[in-house]
Amino acid sequence: MVESSLTFILCKALFLCLTNKLASTLLVSSRSMASKTPVGFIGLGNMGTPMAKNLLKNGYPIIATDVFPESRKELQDTGAQVVDSPADVAEKADRIITMLPSSPNVIEVYTGPNGILKKVKKGTLLIDSSTIDPAVSREMALAAEKMGAVFMDAPVSGGVGAASLAKLTFMVGGVEEEYQAAQELLTCMGANVVYCGQVGTGQAAKICNNMLLAIGMIGTAETMNLGIRLGLDPKLLAKILNMSSGRCWSSDTYNPVPGVMEGVPSANNYQGGFGTTLMAKDLGLAQNTATNTKTPIPLGSLAHQIFRVMCSRGYANKDFSSVFQFLREEEGQ
Repeated sequence: MVESSLTFILCKALFLCLTNKLASTLLVSSRSMASKTPVGFIGLGNMGTPMAKNLLKNGYPIIATDVFPESRKELQDTGAQVVDSPADVAEKADRIITMLPSSPNVIEVYTGPNGILKKVKKGTLLIDSSTIDPAVSREMALAAEKMGAVFMDAPVSGGVGAASLAKLTFMVGGVEEEYQAAQELLTCMGANVVYCGQVGTGQAAKICNNMLLAIGMIGTAETMNLGIRLGLDPKLLAKILNMSSGRCWSSDTYNPVPGVMEGVPSANNYQGGFGTTLMAKDLGLAQNTATNTKTPIPLGSLAHQIFRVMCSRGYANKDFSSVFQFLREEEGQ
């Protein structure tokens, strides 16, 4: 009799335990499904397309648009819903990510005749991953606030390769209370998500990073070119640099010399990657903000001048590491 009672009690306890565990699992599952409501994505270029694809891989339905039909078609073929305008995206999604080339593009997409703010819903979270002037980010945040929406700037670092592998770094500026909501989406596309402060601080961090990147790439290109002219094998020189104090991202991850590394633009006639035009644009942003804050940036200014000259010499659509090729051609003149 005692054994029967103990068996009954144990069975009841086990049943309750399993029931609670199942209920907990269902609750977590329902929260997960609830969080994966449609996400809008505007701007399907070299960076935007792989970013949107990573959201799709993580189970988020995507509603997207782009000015180029071929870009829309590529994402549509992977399962996204495609619409005609940013306003149409805003009508269907309450979380929207934008990835656009420049400040004028951002202003048009948000405040233009068919812009997001024409049909944005109250409470919508707007995340802009473009690299633009911090002042424009603050302007967009104010415009969004008037419509009851929340705007955050979240520019990225890492390039096309990192975008494809979901290993981008996001630098986020905006209302801190909304950071967690933004982080949920950004971690699907990046390995690092860093909160920088108020709106515009994400852009400030990105501009500083890209100025250093440009200076470092020019320095690496000059160094490699000098070493080659002195008779050093480029692979040997790169190896020495990368085990010495001169090591940097441009030398060990994105070397600008053809034949030194595989899987980088220099191994593919400088196709793909981060365009020289975009680098010149980012350096222009650095120059403008430096002027406004009376900050001396002599190397940043020289880098800006070099990349602007490159754009006028046929390098505009090549990866910015083509500065090595530019220097080689300059020495022959």
